[in-house]
Amino acid sequence: MKPLTRSQILGLDSSHLIKIEDQHLLLDEVADAYQRMQTAAKSEGHDLRLVSSYRSFERQCLIWNKKWQGLLPLNTLEGTTVDAKLLSDHDKLHAILLWSALPGASRHHWGTDIDVFDKQKVEFSGQKFELVTGEYETDGPCSALAHWLEGNIQDFGFSFPYACYTGGVAREPWHLSYRAIADQIEKQYSLSALREQLIEAQIEGIDTVLPELDSIYQRYTLNKGIITG
Repeated sequence: MKPLTRSQILGLDSSHLIKIEDQHLLLDEVADAYQRMQTAAKSEGHDLRLVSSYRSFERQCLIWNKKWQGLLPLNTLEGTTVDAKLLSDHDKLHAILLWSALPGASRHHWGTDIDVFDKQKVEFSGQKFELVTGEYETDGPCSALAHWLEGNIQDFGFSFPYACYTGGVAREPWHLSYRAIADQIEKQYSLSALREQLIEAQIEGIDTVLPELDSIYQRYTLNKGIITG
């Protein structure tokens, strides 16, 4: 595959992506692999659908800024809500990163990563779908799909980038990454390009973000965080 440009990696350009399921954008190769996986899942009784795919820098920036301003809730690892006003800027930074990526450093910018659910079982449950781990465990509406994914996604080139909590992003059993291309993007990723873009965009909390930029990328985007304490 032709290497992505700086703008494409940072979520500033989606012209290279194709549309599937009406509103979702993915790289052509990723879309093909997803649709083959979807067909296989359907044959075993799972209505595999997309919750999220490509997300632009602008969209991620909107989410980030609202969370920094306290206009969207911040949650702990256990799912309880935290008042942003009671946190230091450092603690607020990491509270946001637990569940939401830094603009420009989100894997959803790449066209390789997807969030999935079992649409039919969620609708049958009659409960509000919130994309939380409990919905993919025990008797949750997506638990059977989650079990199927664990045993089958590698056959279609996908993996779980956030399979477990390592001190960075919370566990996301719904998040799949198309490894062959995602690995290429990781190798060409430029932190200096990210820094320049964040400065240009002037995101909320930038003075707190920039000194920790390298560790943020390693700990959260690549999920190489280390649990301490």
